[in-house]
Amino acid sequence: MGFPLTDDLRQQYEGLFNTCVVNSARVDDVGRVIARILPNQQRYEAVAGPLRVPWYFVALVHTMEASQNFSRHLHNGDPLTARTVNVPAGRPLTGHPPFTWEQSASDALRYARMANLSDWSLPAILYRLEGYNGYGYRTLRPPINSPYLWSFSNHYTRGKFTTDHGFDPTVISGQCGAAVILFQMAQRGIVTFAAETATSDNRTG
Repeated sequence: MGFPLTDDLRQQYEGLFNTCVVNSARVDDVGRVIARILPNQQRYEAVAGPLRVPWYFVALVHTMEASQNFSRHLHNGDPLTARTVNVPAGRPLTGHPPFTWEQSASDALRYARMANLSDWSLPAILYRLEGYNGYGYRTLRPPINSPYLWSFSNHYTRGKFTTDHGFDPTVISGQCGAAVILFQMAQRGIVTFAAETATSDNRTG
């Protein structure tokens, strides 16, 4: 199920980001994630630049999907020694394993339809990060904020998809959310965001 990036959804993302508070017990954990990202900024830029994607978007996806491991596919964290096995399986379609991280990352971003988009405002970034994992948390009744974005913050308490279609309301995510990392990066002046752009490229991936 797709969720177009409407004005209401933009306002929701902005509101959540602006009211984000990192859980006090997790502040140091978030800091350690950022400390591991920054030494690899140039490597992220080398992949992001030709595709017109912010380098930190690539870094956040790499953190969420592969725990910043450069021997893993950006698609889903599978080993680069073979094509991906988990969804999306069989990537990259061309070339021969073992793949370089750069080959895989470029393929992953193109596969997710992230290349050459014009709107990289904050709401668009959060929308695409959520979409990378899936919008399933929005289909719950009641819906909850995705831990993929908001884990370790005041916007998430518990509940997680432990399989593609299996939601457990009692599980608490142990992974820091991408929006929480981004929030701390913005607070530290590491990243700034583009102005919103009137565009039709708000894709669900």
